[in-house]
Amino acid sequence: MAIQGKKILICVTGGIAAYKINYLIRDLVKKGAEIQVLMTPPAENFVSKLTLSTLSKKPVFSDLYSENGTWNNHVEFALWADLILIAPCTANTLAKMVHGICDNLVIATYMSAKCPVMIAPAMDLDMYEHPSTKQNLELAEDFGHIIIPAETGELASGLVGQGRMAEPEKISKTIEDFFTSNTISKSLEGKTVLITAGPTYESIDPVRFIGNHSSGKMGFSLAEEVAKRGGKVILISGPSALQIDHPNIEIHRITSAKEMFSEVFKYYEISDIAIASAAVADYAPKEIASEKIKKNDDSLTIELVKNPDILKTMGERKSRQFLVGFALETQNEEENALGKLQKKNLDMIVLNSLRDEGAGFKNDTNKIKIFTKNDRKEFALKAKNEVAKDILNVVEQEILK
Repeated sequence: MAIQGKKILICVTGGIAAYKINYLIRDLVKKGAEIQVLMTPPAENFVSKLTLSTLSKKPVFSDLYSENGTWNNHVEFALWADLILIAPCTANTLAKMVHGICDNLVIATYMSAKCPVMIAPAMDLDMYEHPSTKQNLELAEDFGHIIIPAETGELASGLVGQGRMAEPEKISKTIEDFFTSNTISKSLEGKTVLITAGPTYESIDPVRFIGNHSSGKMGFSLAEEVAKRGGKVILISGPSALQIDHPNIEIHRITSAKEMFSEVFKYYEISDIAIASAAVADYAPKEIASEKIKKNDDSLTIELVKNPDILKTMGERKSRQFLVGFALETQNEEENALGKLQKKNLDMIVLNSLRDEGAGFKNDTNKIKIFTKNDRKEFALKAKNEVAKDILNVVEQEILK
């Protein structure tokens, strides 16, 4: 993992969101990070040193001097860290940070830092929207600090709005992405990559539709990996519960195959690489009922018509794009995949079989074979984020030939 062995200094300040830090520390420690916790004195009203030290496996400090008179060296803390995270960061602490008001151990350590600093603000709605807070966040960004924006939801005051600290999962992912971006080669920088993901739904009536079991996990994993490698991603997704948040990823959500066709060809011309991982419906009802179809007869016949073949059309219109297709097969897998590679003018095809346990729809894992016009590669069952790396490694190798 990208944070394995990284030294992360977490500074907890006096806000109700401090309780969430317990979960964050546990997650980061599980991922192999070394954690040191500092607190402002007011933070002790919300979370105990005993809990934080137990989870971090290190003593927790909140004062410049210990009870026995020894100095808690803020300079050593600052130089030790690969990253400093201020979370939750109250309006008070934020103001002290950007204006140099050094009156506690956390601020003294922050002002001695040589490493990157992340800030996860947490405060009530009106405080978060106050001009002074907005200005202080802008100043922090001008200093080069990374702001993890507060989220919208119910606040401790009972108000609903923006101000609650980002969830531990979001903070953990931001930290992981930060270290990943500093270790991964920006091999796709300057490239625009079009990715389709998820299923399409073809309406029968206002209630029912024809669809499939695709979750979109493979396409979303590909989008994240491309973004980590510096590429710009245009992600066109069918109905999926998955969310994605990265400055390099532009997501467009559609429902039907026709909508996906239209959206794909808005961006295909400007794409350097196109990866069609979506499970697009081959057929759609000829007519969509305007009202819910009632259960009157013992049987129901629906006439289907063929949807436009998005991948085939991409192959026909291909100019400079490197085009990757997917094949999910249940029989004659390799023969069908190779036929698709040729007939649809693809540069590469990724084959997965429903015969392989753990592969295909809904799973977090996949087992693939990759075919190009002159080569084939087979991979073991892996997590889909690792499969995404394998796919993009082959794409990069082929482009460089």
